[in-house]
Parts: sequence; C-alpha cells; structure tokens
Amino acid sequence: MLGSAPGLSGRWERLEPRPRARMLRQVLHAGLRTSFHALGRFVASHPVFFASAPVLLSILLGASFSRYRVEEDVESLLAPKHSLAKIEGNLVDSLFPVNRSKHALYSDLQTPGRYGRVILTTRKGSVLDPVHLDTILKLHRRIYQMQVTVPATGFNSFNYSFSYLCLPDDKNVCIIDDIIRAMEEIQAARASNRSIPVLRYPITQLADGRQAYIGHQLGGVQGWGPSGAVRAQGTGARGEGVRSARALQLTYYLQARGGLMDRVASQWEKAFCAELQHFAALHPKLGLYPSTSSSLRTDFQFSSVLARRPLLASLGVCGVLALLCCSMRDCVRSKPWLGLLALLSITLSGLTAAGILNLTGATYNSTYLGIPFVMLGHGLFGSFEMLSSWRRTREDQHVKERVASVFEDVMLRFSGSTMLHLMTLGLAASPLTNMEAVRLFCRTAALAVTISYVYMLSFYSSCLVFTGYLETGYRHGCFCRRVPKPDRLDSKPAWYRCLMYTRYQDEAQTTTNPPHGVAHTHAHTPNPNLAHTHTANNPGVHGHVANSTHTHPHSHTHSTASTDPHPQDSHLLLGCVRRCYGDWITNTYVKPFVVLLYLVYISFGLMGFLQVTQGSDPSALVAMDTATVLYTRAQQRYFSSYSPVIGFYIYESAPYWNASVQRDLLEYAKGFQRISWLEAYLNYLSDHNQSTSQPRENFTRTLRHSFLREPQFAHFADDIIFAERGQGEEPDVAASRIFLVAKTTENKREEMSVLLDTLRRLSLTSRVRFLIFNPSFVYLDRYAAAVSSPLRHSLLAVLFLLGLSSLAVVEPLVSVWLGLTLLSVQFGVLGFMTLWGVELDCMSVLCLISALGHSADCSGPLLCGFASGRGESRTRWVRVALERHGVPSLQTLICYSVALVPVGSVRSNLTRTLFRCLTLTAGCSALHTLAFLPTLLTFLPPSKSRGHRPGGEGQRQEVECVEMNDSTRVVDQITTV
Repeated sequence: MLGSAPGLSGRWERLEPRPRARMLRQVLHAGLRTSFHALGRFVASHPVFFASAPVLLSILLGASFSRYRVEEDVESLLAPKHSLAKIEGNLVDSLFPVNRSKHALYSDLQTPGRYGRVILTTRKGSVLDPVHLDTILKLHRRIYQMQVTVPATGFNSFNYSFSYLCLPDDKNVCIIDDIIRAMEEIQAARASNRSIPVLRYPITQLADGRQAYIGHQLGGVQGWGPSGAVRAQGTGARGEGVRSARALQLTYYLQARGGLMDRVASQWEKAFCAELQHFAALHPKLGLYPSTSSSLRTDFQFSSVLARRPLLASLGVCGVLALLCCSMRDCVRSKPWLGLLALLSITLSGLTAAGILNLTGATYNSTYLGIPFVMLGHGLFGSFEMLSSWRRTREDQHVKERVASVFEDVMLRFSGSTMLHLMTLGLAASPLTNMEAVRLFCRTAALAVTISYVYMLSFYSSCLVFTGYLETGYRHGCFCRRVPKPDRLDSKPAWYRCLMYTRYQDEAQTTTNPPHGVAHTHAHTPNPNLAHTHTANNPGVHGHVANSTHTHPHSHTHSTASTDPHPQDSHLLLGCVRRCYGDWITNTYVKPFVVLLYLVYISFGLMGFLQVTQGSDPSALVAMDTATVLYTRAQQRYFSSYSPVIGFYIYESAPYWNASVQRDLLEYAKGFQRISWLEAYLNYLSDHNQSTSQPRENFTRTLRHSFLREPQFAHFADDIIFAERGQGEEPDVAASRIFLVAKTTENKREEMSVLLDTLRRLSLTSRVRFLIFNPSFVYLDRYAAAVSSPLRHSLLAVLFLLGLSSLAVVEPLVSVWLGLTLLSVQFGVLGFMTLWGVELDCMSVLCLISALGHSADCSGPLLCGFASGRGESRTRWVRVALERHGVPSLQTLICYSVALVPVGSVRSNLTRTLFRCLTLTAGCSALHTLAFLPTLLTFLPPSKSRGHRPGGEGQRQEVECVEMNDSTRVVDQITTV
C-alpha cells in the first residue's frame, strides 16, 4: 500500500502544518484529475461511438434549417430594451397616432409602419430651378400613379396605387409634403406669368396662409443675405428667402391596416425603389437616394449574405494552417489530419447549435457572424493543447493510457477556460443586459461553446485515439501507410526517404532496454525540458490550468530511451521556441525593451480609452454601399443644419389661460424654430384686441369656435385633444403638442443626446407636465449604459470567479496574474480600437466580451505552468512554460489571425468592426502571452525559491521505480525512497 511506504510518512508529516486552503486545492485537484483520467480511458475504450454520435446528431439537427427565420425588428435589436424613450413613444402614439393627423406629417417625427422616402440632389444648380423643379414634380406624379398587383398572378389579383394606400386628410385626399405644395405654387405662378411666391426657410407660408416647416424637406439652402448664408428669425414665424437649394426630401406615408395591406405596402416599397432606380437612369443630372421602412432591416441582414463566401474562405485558410501546425518532420508522429478534424469538430458543434436554435424558434441576425470566431479560438486552443500533451506522453504506453494521460493533463485547463467563457457570455445573456442584440449573441455563443466543449471531449478525442493507433502501428500520419524500417528504407530514392522519415523506437532501445518483462530502473532526470519533474513538495495543480509537472496518481513521462535528446524538435514551432525564442525573450538585455514596449502599449491604450465614443447610429452596422448608407450620407450632408422635429407633448390638462403658464411654455420654446398652436393662438388674441389671460370658458370657447375654424389655423386641430367636462360646459384641453427644431452642427447625434438630457431635467421641475420625443431618441436614450453594462458585468463576474476559485481551486497568485492580464488585454483592445476608428456599439462590445475568454485561453496555461514549478530559476520555468503552453497558444493565434483576413474584405460596416476588434484581440493576447508575461514573470512573484532549501523539506527526492511491461500498459510502483 502507498501509505506503508517508508518514505511517505515524512511527507504526510510535512503536509500537516500547511494551510488548509492548499490542502483543499490538492484534494480537489487529485479528484478532478482522477475523474478526467477515468473519462479519458472511457472515451479511448469506445472511440467509434464517440466519433459517430456527434456526426449523426449534427446531421439530424442540421435538417431543421427549414425553420430558419431572420429577425425583422431591427429596432428591438439595436435599441435599448428598457428605456424611458420607448415608454414616452408609446404614450405619444396613444395620444397622437399617425392616423389622427389630417393635415400635415413631419417625416422626422412620425415613423409609421410603412413609408417610402427619397432625397433628390442636383449635380449642378438648384432643385428649385425650372428644369429640375418640373422633373421633380414629374417624378412625384409618377409615384402617385404607380400601381402594384397583389397577388402577382391569378384571378383574384388587384391593382393598388398610392391613393389607396396613403394616409388621407380630412378631405380624403392623400397627405403629401408641404414642399410639394410650395413647388406646385411656384410652377403655377411661372406658367401664368405671375410673380413667384417667396419661399422662406426653415418656416414658410403657403398660399392658404398656413405656416409650414420645411427644414427637413429642403437641404443645402442658401439665402438672399449678402454672405449667402441662411439666417432664420428667432421667432420662427418667418425666415430668409431661399436663393437656392441643393437637395430635396420627399416622404410618402402608407397605411398597413392588416396582413393583406401590409403585403401590399411591402410590394409598393419594392416598386418604389425600382421606379426611382429607373428614373435615375433617365435623368443623370439628379441624384436619387431612396429609403423605405424595410431598408434598415434588409441592409443590416445583407452583411450575412456578403460574408458567406469569406467565411468559407476563412475556414479553408484556417484548415491549411491547422494542417501545417499539426505536421512534423517525423511522418509517423505527425498528425496533420487532427488539424482538419479539429475544424470539423468546431463545424459540427456550430451545426448542432444552429439546429437547436431552429427547433426552439430562435431568429438570426447579422451579429451572429462573430460566433464562429468565438468557437474557433476556443476549439483550436483545446485541440492544440491536447496534441501538445499527447506528444509529451510516453510512446511505450498503450493508446488508452496515453489518451487518459492527455485528459488528465489538459481537460482541467480546458474546462477552466470553458467556464470562463460561459461565465462571461452567460452573465451578458442574462436579463441584466438591456441590449437585445448583445443578449441574443451571448446566449447563442454560450450554447455554441458548450457544444464545442462536449464535441472536443467526444469527437476530437476519439479522432486522437484513431491517430494514436496509427502511430503505434508506425503508419504514415498523412497516407496511413506503414512506414518501412530503416534497413529497407535505405534502398529507396531520396524523396521517398524524406517522405517516410521516422524514428523507430524499438531499434533505438535495443541497447538500452532489457528483455520484455524484465524489471529495470531509471531515475527521473532533473532537466525539466526532458521529462516531467516529480517533486515531493509539489503543491498540486493550480486551478484554471493544470500543469503536467504535478504529482498525481497516474503520472506520465517522456520516453527516455530515444537516442535523440529532443525528439520533439522535429516540430518547427517547438524547435524555434526551445532553441531561439525562449532564450531571447528571457535575455537580460531584452527585458528592458519589453518593459518599455509594455509602457508604450499602456500609453496608447490610455490615449484611445480617453477618446471612446458611442456609436448609436444603426446605419453604422449595415453593409456598405447600400441604400441605408447612401441615404444617411446624403442626409448628413444636406440636412444637418437643423435637428429632427422634436415633439413637445403636454400630456396632462394644464391651465393654458393662466399668464404664468403661458410665459413658462413660451420660455421653454425660446431659441427653437417652432410651430406652436399656443403661440399662434396668443398672437391671434392680440391681433383681435383680446386679452391673452381670460377665464377658462372664454379661452376654450374662442379657441374652438374662432381660432381653429380659420383656414390658416385649421391644421392645429391635430395638435390639441379636448376632454368633455359636463353638459353645457366648455371642454378642457386634455393634451396638446408643439413642434421644436434646434439649430445643429455636424455632431447632430451628440447634440441631440445633450438636448434630450437637458429637456428631461427641465420636465422634472416644471409646473406643466410634458415630455419630448423623437423616434431617434429610442437609440440615444441610455445607449451608453446599455452597451457598456454587459461588458462591465462580464468583467466583474470573471474577476469574482477567479477570486472565489483562488480559495479552493486556483492558486491566489495565478488568479491575480490572470485577472491583471484580462484587464490589460481589455484595456488595450478598447483603446486601440478607438484609435482605429471603431466606436463603442453593440458589435464592438460583443467582441470585447468574447476577448475575455480568448485572452484567458492564451495566457492562462502559461501562467499556471509557470506557477506550478518549484526548485528551478524563474528563467528556466518561463522557458518550460513557453515550450509546453506557449507553442499551442502561438498555433491558435496563427490560425485564428489568418482566418480573420477574408472577413476584412467584406464590404460591410459590421464586419469591418468585427475584423478590427478581433484582430486587436488576437494581437493583444499574443503580446501578453509571448512577450509581456514571459518577461514580467522573470522578476515578479510568484517566487520559485519558496520552500526550497538544500537538505530541507522542499528538496526534491529522487524516486527509484520498478517498471513492469505487459502488452497493454506500464505499471510504475514505488519501491524505495
């Protein structure tokens, strides 16, 4: 029994005074490693089942793509889910629905279910020139008369025109933009040789005496002033006359009263875009930029269509690199197919996750393009770590024992990194996240990572078993043909000898190995580069990653019989790290430059961090050169002088007849261009020599029976809601609205956000209960908090997990180093992406969340491999950690980075953000894993001399083993100490 060994009583005595936390870590690690060892033997005993079951399951679930559905509500994805703006929007729709407006609609304020919108620009001249004006009115008539047939074929087909689908006014005539009426008046005056009416900007007066705001309909305006610039009067009643205008915006509102009308309106929008495209070809002097209610959704999802071929190219290029990374000079020990099988495992897990989503009724959106790269980074990390551990096992062991040793060595690390991924993604997918796109992405990514982990344990591990049997039979790693022995290979051509080069173990051991079944002894070599070091004071495996240098019941060692002292050097990357890079990065003269490089890294990261801007514009997440992008550019160029129309809604009854209330409301609207029924009514009373401060009954009676019946003021009836009081009494003004427009500069969205906050604070202290609303507020309101909160929650969750696990699983210093590394990588990615022109939107936040797990995959094994070593110098253990864990991380980063290159060629703003953020993630992770950490660990804690004293309890004990070989396994038994 192990407990009766004479040399172990001292060991147990030395363990007694150790801290309980360390003992708990030892017990947990022993149990976990034993469990994974048993799991590895079980998988190796049933490789056919574990290889075929994932394939069959993926095929069955892949057949569910007939239920594939695309998300159609883009606003619910990209706008904060819970915001005050949405509540205000619902209140506004209940008080003043679009269908209630019978006189005029403001295209920037009302956003009905269906509409068609176009911006017309001139290559030369003004849109008000006679030629262009006639052409624009001709286009308006063609759109007005345009018809669509629904259904397209059959006896039940009907033709629908705009006059049937439009929103009608009180005379049952379609509501059209006021600029069209003004242009028709100008055209009629020119045709009858009358004086042309003066068109003022931004508020003009129509022929019927009504004042209309045309600031959102006429763009690029120059006035008659001496400087040629537009100067609007502060009162908003009148402005400068328009000299020229470079752009014109027209909006056509549609009704969608039911399923049939919605289909008709959808067909009309398509016909609208086709008609504009045809008209633009006939009139090259005009530029046309259409937009419809479905343009944003179509262009947002179009990124997925554009990225299909680049994603396949990424998979192919990554497959070639993975094949090369798994190849060696030794044709038997080379396993190129494992690189392709790792990609196949990741593909199968993605197919399974997609099938589960289809069966559960989930919808897809373009942000899911980042999920394959989350799976790719994590899956390649696991596969390369398993292959690296396989090459460190003893070749004279049975395949089952070698696979069990790989599971025992790797799966604790791989499970820990998977837990980090699931923690970051799971918390971001919780109800705490206020951004639906982030929540759905993280939920789907967590599902995909979980399935990828299971498939790595089953499918890829069984493939490792099959390739292990090929290696045991000395078959070629690529062609599966048995490699002849050296005496038969000498007669072959040089190219054949190079292709079939291998190292036969039995011939190399003829002079060193005793006959079969005869016991022999060997001592563990103290060189950690040659064998796994077994020490009596090894504190156990450390948390997030478990290093193979720890003492455990099923220890495995390198083969010591080989005449080649470094048989693994036939792998190119391992040889480079062992012979060149490890010595260079730990050189005393290189360390100052690496520290200086880290200071430069932090400096530039801080510079970018201080310049972070939020990207709340949905057009920044659509494909390039699409209708949405072109329309947005034209709108920013020609219509950026004024903000969108802001609705100022008084949603409770107020004493409008009170002079102080009137002063307050006029003061709130001061400084804006405005269309206010209250201001017009007070001017009306003053013009008729009536007091503006009247009793309620007189004030309301004059408003209803005199003011609103005047033709020039009749349109204000849409802005007032009356509530009946009692029989014979005048009703109250229950709710009303006025329209405000602010003068803006190029930073319209930032100024709108500031204006929203200012007016909201004012509404809290005002005696009049009001709110302000514009459809763009849905994206602006609490956007910064909604976007950044998932990242903060995920980062805090990871740090909490590391701190909690340090009490029982992870060594505290490893948790500290890993937490600092994650913070440093996140800080660098956030700063550098800002300097690269990437704003903080939902896509960049998704990449930052996934960067937490990716950086933990790369740096975690290196940190724990270094922390687990005892008794050697810091430099020696840094080199050992680089050889064992730096090479798999380097292989993962190479394949991952090359796979990103095709995605960078996609003409899409969304994929451009994805490419830049993931590239920075890979670059920052590579810097920390291969440069910063190997340098800093040579002179910062943890110390390698802790508890190591010559002749003391920390001294390593040489153990003599008796090795008995049989046909299936090698049994190591401790005999003496």
